[in-house]
Amino acid sequence: MKQIAQKGITKEQIENQLNEFKTGFPFLKLEAAAGIGNGIIAPDAAERQKLVAAWNEYKAAGKRVVKFVPASGAASRMFKNMFAFVDADYDVPTTDFEKKYFDQIENFAFYEALDAVCLKNEGKGIKALMAEGNYKAVAANMLKAEGLNYGQLPKGLLLFHKYPEGARTPMEEHLVEGALYAASNGEAHVHFTVSHEHMELFKAKVAEKADFFAQKYGIKYDISFSEQKPSTDTVAANPDNTPFRNEDGSLLFRPGGHGALIENLNEIEADVIFIKNIDNVVPDRLKPETVEWKQVLAGVLVTLQKQAFEYLKVLDAGASEAQLQEIAQFVANNLCTDAKNNKVDAAYLRGKLNRPMRVCGVVKNVGEPGGGPFLTYNQDGTVSLQILESSQIDTNNEAYMKMFTQGTHFNPVDLVCAVKDYQGRPFNLPEFVDKTTGFISSKSKAGKELKALELPGLWNGAMSNWSTVFVEVPLGTFNPVKTVNDLLREQHQ
Repeated sequence: MKQIAQKGITKEQIENQLNEFKTGFPFLKLEAAAGIGNGIIAPDAAERQKLVAAWNEYKAAGKRVVKFVPASGAASRMFKNMFAFVDADYDVPTTDFEKKYFDQIENFAFYEALDAVCLKNEGKGIKALMAEGNYKAVAANMLKAEGLNYGQLPKGLLLFHKYPEGARTPMEEHLVEGALYAASNGEAHVHFTVSHEHMELFKAKVAEKADFFAQKYGIKYDISFSEQKPSTDTVAANPDNTPFRNEDGSLLFRPGGHGALIENLNEIEADVIFIKNIDNVVPDRLKPETVEWKQVLAGVLVTLQKQAFEYLKVLDAGASEAQLQEIAQFVANNLCTDAKNNKVDAAYLRGKLNRPMRVCGVVKNVGEPGGGPFLTYNQDGTVSLQILESSQIDTNNEAYMKMFTQGTHFNPVDLVCAVKDYQGRPFNLPEFVDKTTGFISSKSKAGKELKALELPGLWNGAMSNWSTVFVEVPLGTFNPVKTVNDLLREQHQ
């Protein structure tokens, strides 16, 4: 009980979580995969110009804009192949992945830094070590604490891109993006969520770099950080759904996944918030496309929000039958929310208009579909747009699997959010979470199997009861780095 209280969690919450292990979570009921003309809009060049203008006009009105970057992920998964090489029973690059890494090693932005630590620790640079066949020393110096420590650092602090003035981390690229599309009143507000153990490293890096970019772009930065709250951790269970205990008898708690960040998002003071993952950045030469499309998404958001606010004022004043019809059309067509069997009256329309709003960029599917845009049934029987993960879909339902595999678009995590109501008051975002959309996964600790509970994902169930609109964005705006060799792709060079 003491351990639970220390985390700021109630006994009821723990009992509820243990119960969720027993009952599991229901699969979602799907209407269709979203597509162009069916939930996804694809603005042409003239429309895009208007939307960018709408965004710039909105910003000029003194609104507070924040760029929110989830950045707590450790980079260890990026280096899975290189950890395997260091532990392998052979000494020379053997797999295609290893060969590519060493053949093109000079193209990595961290090459000079790695060369310097090799020289310091081994008395030889990378080329000399490779020439004598000591490839493992090179990889180990990249991964281990006495070298660059890339195996343990967060992705946000790795060197991703080369520039004449020195290599840049993703964190710095996000500061640049903040200046280019999210600055208002001469100030860019950027917020990073980071893990506790990396907080000081992030702060030090910001202190070292922010002034350079502030001068370069003629703006001031307001850079803030937060950690995932201990109260959003979830208890782990044994395969039989009893609480999993550590060797000392204490309960095992695990982070609740990115859905926990709805609490962090809720504390951001802003009118509009951009959300984008830490590793989805490009060098300056490719930024114009990203910047244009960010402004397009924001233009769609503020245009829709303005109309929703006007309609809410009409409802306040007492809407005529003709006005109710017009508002119902807007909710159905522009906010893609189908009432189904609900009575479409003033109360229904107010509920669908007076809530947070998000516009999500989606890209055309290439290869494996990840999370994607769907028309989905909500708790109240309505149908609206949602971003779903494969774990939320019943794999035994043939029609649903067909929708999932034939979906034309997927979710690159490219969101613009409006989080205040029409009277300028911030919404309490946790009220709009669909709590039935968590999921359970199998993990292990010290060789023992366990069940882990993830909260509804930040852009999945945590934003389930928001107004959602999808916009097709070009594939060029999505350049994630999942493995170290992704940094060798043309887009990151």
